Amino acid sequence: MPFPPFSCTFSPNIPELLSDLNCSLVVSTYQAGKVITLSPNREKDSLTQLARTFDTPMGMALQGDRLALASKTEVTVFANDIRLSGRYPQKPNTYDAMLVPRAKYYTGQVAMHDMAWCDDGLVGVNTAFSCLCKMSQDYSFEPVWVPPYISELVAEDRCHLNGMAVRAGKPKYVSMFSATDTQRGWDKTKSESGQVLDVTNNEKVIGGLFMPHSPRIFNDKLYLLLSGTGEVVQVDTGKGTYDVIQRLPGFVRGLDCYGDYLFVGLSRVRKNHTFSDLPIAKKELICGIAVIHLPSGSVVGQIQYQSSCEELYDVLILPGYQRPNILNTKDKTHLLSLSLPQSSFWATIPEN
Repeated sequence: MPFPPFSCTFSPNIPELLSDLNCSLVVSTYQAGKVITLSPNREKDSLTQLARTFDTPMGMALQGDRLALASKTEVTVFANDIRLSGRYPQKPNTYDAMLVPRAKYYTGQVAMHDMAWCDDGLVGVNTAFSCLCKMSQDYSFEPVWVPPYISELVAEDRCHLNGMAVRAGKPKYVSMFSATDTQRGWDKTKSESGQVLDVTNNEKVIGGLFMPHSPRIFNDKLYLLLSGTGEVVQVDTGKGTYDVIQRLPGFVRGLDCYGDYLFVGLSRVRKNHTFSDLPIAKKELICGIAVIHLPSGSVVGQIQYQSSCEELYDVLILPGYQRPNILNTKDKTHLLSLSLPQSSFWATIPEN
């Protein structure tokens, strides 16, 4: 008997852990076209999922009550208005956060990957054009940094620039598959040519990596996912080396940290995918989220999808909320959510 859509199993301690941390998870899956929130229920023995449809959702960025989401041709900014939560027409007195779309940047098809809120605005990794860019009200995007070996801004995915780590409000490190300057030049050497660059001085921090993704700075330390080997690593930026924290049964991509725990996205590799020739693709892989206790490096919990979802891109913690709701623009519900500085309310659709 087939599993229901987005059916998942999870370690018994996951609902209690999320409840104790007072947070929920948000994941993006471009393969399934969904952004999914996973929240602990009030009894602490199960998870509640809420899947919203978006066109190829990928990188996400959180700043206070604002959430940014990159999709196929645009970046959407959501604002959380708690005042709308309790009066949500479809399910009143259910949610403790209501993320409503309030602005859009029409970027075109630039394959936006990681994003972050920086001092200079919302910055994203523009993979198609091999640059970091700022979202703009005047242009499709504004380039703010280009790798030193990229000779021109063209939509050729020359080095597969994909990840970004931010320090003190500014981009600090980026990950890429190869220092190549030809169209998809990285594809031939992706198993050994990955590297991390320091944006501030254009110097290589570490090289020889197997498809690095999701660089993040937690507690002033640089963490990284080596997707080709399923490894979660901590990088010594001074020595240009890394220590393996954990090896996981998936193509690792998407990373966040909260308290003493790392939350790592796991994906299967499709047979017809660009990465189907990887050694890891021959192993038994899962799609889901692994939870690592950072002080010990031990895997303490896992969420595993059984249907619908094969690949994740980003994993994000929503702190302080145990039942968030995200509205998309596929139906008119978001148009009824009216927020003013002094008040908010749900409008009604007048009868004809």
